[in-house]
Amino acid sequence: METLSNIFLGFSVALQPTNLFFCFVGVVLGTLVGVLPGLGPIAAISLLLPGTFKMPAVTGIIMMAGVFYGAMYGGSTTSILVNIPGEAASIVTCIDGYQMARRGRAGAALGIAAIGSFIAGTFSVILLMFLTPVLGNYAVKLGPSEYFTLMILGMTILTYLARGSVLKAWIMAVAGLFMGTIGTDPVTGHLRFTYGSNTLAGGVGLIPVAMGMFGVAEVLSNLEITLKHEVFQTKIKNIWPTWNDWVQSRWSIVRGSILGFFVGILPGPGATIASFTSYALERRISDHPEKFGTGAIEGVAGPESANNAATGAAFIPLLALGIPANIIMGLFLGALLIHGIKPGPLFISEYPELFWGVVTSMYVGNGMLLILNLPLIGLWVKVVKMPYHLLFPLILLLCLLGAYSLNNNPTDILIMVIFGLFGYLVRKFKYEAAPFLLALVLGPMMESNLRQALLISHGTFVIFVTRPFSLSLLIVSFIILLTSLFPALAKRKKLMTDDA
Repeated sequence: METLSNIFLGFSVALQPTNLFFCFVGVVLGTLVGVLPGLGPIAAISLLLPGTFKMPAVTGIIMMAGVFYGAMYGGSTTSILVNIPGEAASIVTCIDGYQMARRGRAGAALGIAAIGSFIAGTFSVILLMFLTPVLGNYAVKLGPSEYFTLMILGMTILTYLARGSVLKAWIMAVAGLFMGTIGTDPVTGHLRFTYGSNTLAGGVGLIPVAMGMFGVAEVLSNLEITLKHEVFQTKIKNIWPTWNDWVQSRWSIVRGSILGFFVGILPGPGATIASFTSYALERRISDHPEKFGTGAIEGVAGPESANNAATGAAFIPLLALGIPANIIMGLFLGALLIHGIKPGPLFISEYPELFWGVVTSMYVGNGMLLILNLPLIGLWVKVVKMPYHLLFPLILLLCLLGAYSLNNNPTDILIMVIFGLFGYLVRKFKYEAAPFLLALVLGPMMESNLRQALLISHGTFVIFVTRPFSLSLLIVSFIILLTSLFPALAKRKKLMTDDA
């Protein structure tokens, strides 16, 4: 009965005209971001984040969430029609989606992608609604040692699943942890590495860094190459899947939804690994694995369901534990903290309107996406053809305006430009930007929990091995690190992440 009253509370918040409007804006922008190759949800949310500071917290988070799961919908369009993934999680959709388009079945591919995404998105929201309070109640019992080792596990998984060298990923993670120490010491109040800068006294801002490394750096990288978008010339018809399509893909959608949700909860993997894992599973259990790569509809339905289920699941560790599972959740954490809201075990009891309002808005947003995506496919095709030389000045302008509007401080623009150049060099030398940014987010939290644990144990590290949950997390992290030393396991990891 309490859950039912909470759902009514959520819908009363989500269906307010202002929240409904910004939910619509979020899903439309998210779809646009997913359609346009060379942008992505991280850069888009970074650009939009300064604009949410003047809004109520629930309105801003609803819009940002719409961008996040909307990008997963939009990414399938370019994968199927152009063979270019608009978003990393849609890479695997290119394999069979584009082949379906070449066989004149673009409409069926787009239709099953949209419907599978809707079903998986709704499924993940339902589980999010029921599992987050349960995990939050359990998280109250966790101490600083458990939180510290949980963050260690998240960093370990993220670096292990990095596309390139694990060593390079750890180098970036350590660099991010160092950047997180800049500013005021949380215990003593002393300034560290600020060199007299008032701006750095509050730490290196997450938003200018994210806009630089994922906005400016993306533009600089794309200017080096010629992005030629050749849309496959076919008439898009019969968008609603046939009965045979439903029969072939129904269990793929179910499996993708379940698999994507539980992969999405884990710190690190995210929607990209969920979609690749779903595709591998569908091909493995199929009676006709030879069809995959030639236009199998299961190869579209499963991964698209998995990546949308993973987006909803990623909110669980953030809201219940206060720990972001990936970079995008790190941006959500930054947005909440700027509004003076700290997610964690007491989040639902302290901010019920925010939690239930955001969760129920995802029901509404997924419905909007299903209604929008199918009839507007023709419009998205025209957007795909937009020349990049018209797009990149707009991206740079939004980056500049967004960085300056944070605090009306020109230094934030300088920080963004510096990290834009840094992000560009990182890409050139095949380093990972994701571990750096997540470490920057987690660094202050890890330091606080580490120092609190040491204060409790009077300066001894024994506390991390005497508490069972903390010890088990350390063991799992150590095992993950060891697997990179074994050639067979390292090869499997490479297969999982080369195209991620």
